Parts: sequence; structure tokens; C-alpha cells
Amino acid sequence: MAFRLPIRRLTPAGARRLLSSQATVASQNVKKPISRDSALPNPDPSKDSLSASLIDDCAKYMLATYARPPLVFKSGEGSYLTDAENRKYLDFTAGIAVNGLGHSDPGMADIIADQARTLWHASNLYHNLWTGPLSKLLVEKTIESGAMHDAATVFVCNSGSEANEAAIKFSRKVGKVLDPTGEKYEVVSFRQSFHGRTMGSLSATPNPKYQEPFAPMLPGFKYGTYNDTAAINDLVTEKTCGVIIEPIQGEGGVNVATDEFLTALAKRCREVGAVLTYDEIQCGMSRAGTLWAHGHLPKEAHPDIVTTAKALGNGFPIGATIVNNHVSEKIKIGDHGTTFGGNPMACRLAHYVVGQLSDPKLQQSVLSRSKVFTERFERMKERFPDLITEVRGRGLILGLQLTQDPNPIVKAARERGLLVITCGTNTLRFVPPLTVSKEEIESGLDILEEAIAATR
Repeated sequence: MAFRLPIRRLTPAGARRLLSSQATVASQNVKKPISRDSALPNPDPSKDSLSASLIDDCAKYMLATYARPPLVFKSGEGSYLTDAENRKYLDFTAGIAVNGLGHSDPGMADIIADQARTLWHASNLYHNLWTGPLSKLLVEKTIESGAMHDAATVFVCNSGSEANEAAIKFSRKVGKVLDPTGEKYEVVSFRQSFHGRTMGSLSATPNPKYQEPFAPMLPGFKYGTYNDTAAINDLVTEKTCGVIIEPIQGEGGVNVATDEFLTALAKRCREVGAVLTYDEIQCGMSRAGTLWAHGHLPKEAHPDIVTTAKALGNGFPIGATIVNNHVSEKIKIGDHGTTFGGNPMACRLAHYVVGQLSDPKLQQSVLSRSKVFTERFERMKERFPDLITEVRGRGLILGLQLTQDPNPIVKAARERGLLVITCGTNTLRFVPPLTVSKEEIESGLDILEEAIAATR
């Protein structure tokens, strides 16, 4: 059955009716689910379930990009998601560090409704009421936070990959200005990093799993070892136009750069005239307990560019590249652009999110909740010493290093009502909403311990 309701007339109540209708149609071809895994509160849906029917109905039309568990989420609120079978899950993934304010934040819902009736898009051929104020707020809050003291201007785009593409392009442009011969073109990044999936950001992501299917990569990229201070001078040379690094590596295993390493790296970049970019797409926006993860560093360790996305829109697509005047003055009209980036809907939402996430009270809450996690992790490490070898991270971007494949634990946790994800090599990653309560953390970690015990 095809549904052809005009989207412009679809109210929230209408959307709920539509989902209900889809479920009814799908359920007509589904046998009554068999009773199984009675000891599990949230067993993965069986092959004869409503969820399986909904997935199978559309699977052949979806390009294969992700290996997903057999769940279909239909709603979320705060730290919880609800699936098509009306089962609730405590979400310690937050859309991969995206939903900093949790799911279905009421303030965002109000903004979306109002702005949708006002103006959604008018293109960057014209000014609008929100791109400028968002840019101003990002610069002001960045400086106010003690991070990137010379932040000056902002390029607004649609995603983290786009924000990093802009940073790479800007670095190349600065290199061309400083050395018109074109010899200053190399970009340095670090092993275990992740900067995106577009060809430029992918070329800066030295992971064979991501690169090999699309090789060869763009020329001019060099890779160093994270936290290897002694190797910096040989790695970053007069040919280097830019260096891009995550102060806390997310996908690579929640690895934290040392202050000494970042300070030495920044010093070397200044010596050779290379643009230094801190990719804070995952670790920024107060996830580490400060607006930016590098905010505690001295000014000499500050970057020329900070990239952000993920939590910036709390689920609405937006990214931003914050640059200082050293970079900004070299970018001319026509050097870069975007059709959708900076649209008033995304920028108004991000303006609200930045205002919420830059609140010092929220940041203090992140740090206090981080202690709840880490104290429990240390006790779990004592209980499972042959499994848990290290606790890494800061704020609410945390990793548990395991001695074995964590995926059985991920599944066992999911079937008990907790969502967690992996990263790096045998690492469990925890990036819950920044609004998660202490009670929710304790509840989730109780489930995690049960899941670990069940897989032993």
C-alpha cells in the first residue's frame, strides 16, 4: 500500500497516525511473535516480528552502508529510545555523540515548528536572520570559554565531513599564499584518527578499512603517530600546509592527546607556517566538560581552526569551521561555498544548542556525571580484571578497553535495554546525552555489568 499524504499538511498527530497505519499494514503479513528469550526484557526482534517486516519491506531499496541490528526506532525522549515493538532502551550512544541535549528536546521542537512556518532556506546568495548570529555566538562563546583565543570568523556547512573538507581546503589556500610555488601542500594527520568519508577527509583518515575500497587517496597526505612528541619535527616540515588532529580521538578508541604533545605540535606549526586544525566534531560542544576539549591548554597550544558538527545541531544536519584571522584573511569570495549550509532552520537550531551547551552549569554536570561512570568502571575493572584493561577519556566521551571482541557485550546489553557502541580495537565507547541523570547512569551500568557477566 502506498501512502501519498502531502508532507506539507502532515501534522505531528498525522505523522503518528501514518506510522500506526504502516505498522498495521506490515503486521497483516506477520505471524504472532513466538515466545522466546523470556529472561531478556528486550530480546532482538525475531524474523517473524513487526520490526523484521518493516525492515524487509524497504531493505532492497536502501544502499548497503551499515550493518544494523534488527531494531526500528520510532520515538525518543531524553536519554531513552522506543522501538516499533514499544520497548524502551537507555541510550548511551546519543546518536554517536550527537544528541547532547537528549532526544526530542522541547526547545528544539518549538523552534522547528516556528521556523518551518517562517523561512527554511533562501540560499547563500542572500543574508538571513540566523547565519550571522550563530557565527557571532560561536566566536564569542569560544573566546569566552578560554579556548581558541583568536577565533574570528565561521563557515557554516552541513556536516562534520564538510567542516573538515573546508579546513583542509583553507589550509591548502594558506599554503599557496605563503608559497606561490605550490610546494607547501602537505597535510599531516594521525593514525587512529577519523575525519570523515569525503575524499579529502578520508585521505586524512589513515584506516585501511575506510581507505582501501576508494584508493588511491588524494596526494599530499602524511600520517604520524598520536602522542609521539619526538617525531613532530620530522613529520611537520616546510612543505606542510596544514595539520589536523582530534584532541580526543573518538572512532580511534577514545584516545586523549597529552597537553605536551598538542603544545609541541602547535609550536612546530607556527615555526613552519602550517595551519593547525583541531577536529572537535565528536569531543567538542562540552562533551569533555568544557565547550572545547582543548580549552584548558595555554594560548600557544590553541589552533588556527576548530571544526564542529554532531552535537551542534542535536540531530539536525549542520557543521561549522571556526577560523582565526591568519586563515580568514586569505580566503576570498568564491574560494569556497555551500548551497544548504547556513540555512536559517539549521542556524536557528544551532544557536539554541550552543546557548544550552555552553552553560557552565551543564559543563559542571558533565564532569560530575563523568565521575559516576569512571568510578563504576574502576570497580568493574576489579571485577573483570582479565577483560577490562584500561579506562580512557574525559567528561562524557569515555572508553573501556577490553581484551576481547566487545560485540557480544553490545548485543547482550541491547537485549537488556541498554545501547552502547564500539570504537578502535576492542573498545566500548560511552557518549550518552550530556543531560543524562546519575540515576540513569547507574541503571545503565547495572545493565552493562549484567551483560558482561552473561557473556563470560
